[in-house]
Amino acid sequence: MAKALVGHLGGDASQLSMENARLRTRVQALQAEISELRAQNDALVSAKAEALIESAAPQLV
Repeated sequence: MAKALVGHLGGDASQLSMENARLRTRVQALQAEISELRAQNDALVSAKAEALIESAAPQLV
């Protein structure tokens, strides 16, 4: 079906292939960035939770 669409649109197959490769690379970079941001967020949430527990600890005693 994709070949039919490319043929219908009259696109250059090599140009579309290069664009596809570029987009795949960009998606991989964005996925890596998402993973890094999630790790940073998890660390911040953990640190905040620890700070809240430590600040509440004297009140619990």
